[in-house]
Amino acid sequence: MAAPLADALSLIYNALLAAFGHQHWWPAETPFETMIGAILAQNVSWTNAAQAVRNLESAGMLDPHLLTAADTADIARLIVPSRFYNQKAERIREFARVYVREFQADPTAMAAAETGVLRERLLALRGLGKETVDTILLYACEKPIFVVDAYTRRIFSRYGLLPEGASYDHMQRLFAENLEEDVALFNDYHAQIVRLGNTICRKSPLCDRCPVRVIGGTLRCAGGRA
Repeated sequence: MAAPLADALSLIYNALLAAFGHQHWWPAETPFETMIGAILAQNVSWTNAAQAVRNLESAGMLDPHLLTAADTADIARLIVPSRFYNQKAERIREFARVYVREFQADPTAMAAAETGVLRERLLALRGLGKETVDTILLYACEKPIFVVDAYTRRIFSRYGLLPEGASYDHMQRLFAENLEEDVALFNDYHAQIVRLGNTICRKSPLCDRCPVRVIGGTLRCAGGRA
């Protein structure tokens, strides 16, 4: 490819922004809501996760102290729309306990922790993988961590920028090494990827509807071959 990776990534982002507009992600009222939403969004659509968040809020349970003290069955009953609700109830309660005990339920205190140390601490919690933890770090703590997912692999392998079987770390390095550390950019870029992957660049892509199949005459998506 003639253009350096940094230029290619910038071209793709600018084209997505022009096509879709700023995504204003993550949709939450508070950092803690974002944290819980990230856990609830595991392996399910955001629509389902959002309903589970609303259920917790309506029940007055979107509070770290209450979740820490709650029975997992009571949490599970409220988050049924998110699927795997029994497992997620346990993860939410354990996360809330750490948030209260180690960070005084203060998002500022949590965000003040050194990024690498905080990431390792959260990854040590059962059931919290890299995508969930990095979502919390980027969207709730405003850490310059680029979040990647299956949509990232699909879209950027079709552009020829990633192998089809790229690991999470491999994908993350692509962005971390070729973009300036910018929380706002990382935030919206990931959201743009989700928008494209969810609506157009599906497993069976709707290439005729894609606004970024060809960009500037230099970047061309391979379509459904990936």
